[in-house]
Amino acid sequence: MVFSNNDEGLINKKLPKELLLRIFSFLDIVTLCRCAQISKAWNILALDGSNWQRIDLFNFQTDVEGRVVENISKRCGGFLRKLSLRGCIGVGDSSLKTFAQNCRNIEHLNLNGCTKITDSTCYSLSRFCSKLKHLDLTSCVSITNSSLKGISEGCRHLEYLNLSWCDQITKDGVEALVRGCRGLRALLLRGCTQLEDEALKHIQNYCHELVSLNLQSCSRVTDDGVVQLCRGCPRLQALCLSGCGSLTDASLTALALNCPRLQILEAARCSHLTDAGFTLLARNCHDLEKMDLEECVLITDRTLTQLSIHCPKLQALIPRLDPSSLPGGHHGHPILPARKPRCGALQKHAVCRAAQMVRLPWPLVCPLSWEARGPGPSVRLDLALSAGFYSIIKAPSGLSYSPPWPPVPLTSTFLLGFSPSGTVLGFGQL
Repeated sequence: MVFSNNDEGLINKKLPKELLLRIFSFLDIVTLCRCAQISKAWNILALDGSNWQRIDLFNFQTDVEGRVVENISKRCGGFLRKLSLRGCIGVGDSSLKTFAQNCRNIEHLNLNGCTKITDSTCYSLSRFCSKLKHLDLTSCVSITNSSLKGISEGCRHLEYLNLSWCDQITKDGVEALVRGCRGLRALLLRGCTQLEDEALKHIQNYCHELVSLNLQSCSRVTDDGVVQLCRGCPRLQALCLSGCGSLTDASLTALALNCPRLQILEAARCSHLTDAGFTLLARNCHDLEKMDLEECVLITDRTLTQLSIHCPKLQALIPRLDPSSLPGGHHGHPILPARKPRCGALQKHAVCRAAQMVRLPWPLVCPLSWEARGPGPSVRLDLALSAGFYSIIKAPSGLSYSPPWPPVPLTSTFLLGFSPSGTVLGFGQL
């Protein structure tokens, strides 16, 4: 490294070290490293540990090896609060042990995709990092129940833990974890395929502050586990049950009666859920904002009607699309394929009604006046082309919509959602 001989620059003379450090604290990692090569004085300032409290190495993941993490930990020491090593597959247990010994004030650690790490890393974190609040171990497939036992003993302030795709985890590991980490607010267990109802009963017994739980693809979970969970976790706001194919309306009933604060429910591929369960849910959980009902093949318009009546905050809904129930489009265009629409334009009191959508003729020639014949009166819309996007520029008086409508890409298939009276409730695209 070559430094300038002029360490007595004007800025170094006029500004005190404390103010210079404050300026440097706003720089990103790359800029700090460049500044460190300007002069000896700036090298000291740029590499001061107070400038390295939050580090994200995701953009450098292919170049990050264990020695990089060790050097960072020695430089930052107790200053480091947040570190992301997401995707850094070259980092292993040895370097993370050194990191844990040097950075004992770490609160937020992301090890997503660090596939080399084993239980040894969790032992190190448990021993040295008692202030840890947020830990992401997604796809760390060598992690076992022993890791969770260690974490529960040494990281009792943990609030967020992501164990997605750590498929060696069982109910025994979950029990050990929740006994020690009773302040958990978010627990992500996607793809932990060995988990059964017993794991949810342990969560119910100890995690009364839990707000978010993800059980995607935990196919062994049944109604019994969900019912127990809901009784012990009344503060749940986000729950993912997608892929838990054996669930029935008993789970929805438990949610409706015990979790009134629920905002997000993902239940894709839960094919036994029916209108009865969703009706009770809608009437009790008025804060619902997002729902995924893809492949819930037993629901009908009744569910969507209840959601539109009782859930005014609903912003995103992925409905079950049944080609047999959709009306044809203009000029006999084919029925929509059973793919989920991206309904990003739903208004506050609107729901995209899967069984009442029509398709615009495509490609379009603009300006276009288009008449849609839905389940109610026909609706005529005028569209204009601008910068490769189509936008609705005119609609008939009395039509319920809130301009401006978002532009639609030139190559999109366009959907309109209608109420029974023919009013447009929202639109999206395939």
